[in-house]
Amino acid sequence: MPLYLCRLSCSLPAAARRRPHPARNRRPLPRRATEGNKLGVETAVVEGDPSKPGYYLTVNHFPAGVMSHPHYHPDERYIIVLRGTWHTDEGEVFRPKETVPLKPGDFMRHPKGGPHYDGALDEDTWVAISGYGPTKATVIDGGELFGRSR
Repeated sequence: MPLYLCRLSCSLPAAARRRPHPARNRRPLPRRATEGNKLGVETAVVEGDPSKPGYYLTVNHFPAGVMSHPHYHPDERYIIVLRGTWHTDEGEVFRPKETVPLKPGDFMRHPKGGPHYDGALDEDTWVAISGYGPTKATVIDGGELFGRSR
């Protein structure tokens, strides 16, 4: 199943840029260890609940040198790189050196049930991930979801 990639760029209308940000709507996003890992991968839920039916949006942080092992999800997922370089590849064999690097603003779609792996190689990376839950990650070899990329 192919990964779909594109570069995303957008801007707000001039009138919207002049309006002050409504600070009263701001709230801190609590982060938690993703899938109980101990390698520093964190998830902040922005909208919805990934474990329940309906739309969800998360921001995930991957420390440098940490990637997921080959896995798949029961839902189609949409990813936008926010900061750093996101490395991804599809398939059931873990080959970090053969990943496709995506930069901030790049978009990617993980097809439902498509085996893939992704994460950070040389720098901390933040990505926004959205989809329609409930979702989970099923690791191809049944082991840990996250590991070292080097």
